[in-house]
Amino acid sequence: MHWKLVIDAADPHRQAAFWGAALDYTVEDHSTLIGNLLSADAVTPAQVTEVDGRHAWLTLAAVRHPEDPHDPASGTGLGRRILFQRVPEPKQGKNRLHLDLHPGPDARAATVARLESLGATTLREVAEPGGSWVVMQDPEGNEYCVH
Repeated sequence: MHWKLVIDAADPHRQAAFWGAALDYTVEDHSTLIGNLLSADAVTPAQVTEVDGRHAWLTLAAVRHPEDPHDPASGTGLGRRILFQRVPEPKQGKNRLHLDLHPGPDARAATVARLESLGATTLREVAEPGGSWVVMQDPEGNEYCVH
């Protein structure tokens, strides 16, 4: 079984770039599929954009675990992946679902600094009897924790 987590976004390509770097995931390249669909008039140029010199879906971008299989014809991951889809409304309120990243206590500070260099923001540090972690936001304000 494979799965994907779908996250609403204002800029799916920026989110894919951030999370690909944050998780050491591969940003999916759908340019071959899109090129074939454009040539067959199955999609219109209004449905695509250009990212890093390649065709990309205007409203979708995804990242996948680099060790998981993918379909070479479409670039789509067949394992653990995160799909970012453009939506018109901005994020409001606290996330009902979030990711926990576990680099380990010895790597937490370096991981937080690396994520900040990618565009993340630290919200607060939490220290409780059950453990400690850092609450952060990605570039679009989605919360996640670094343990």
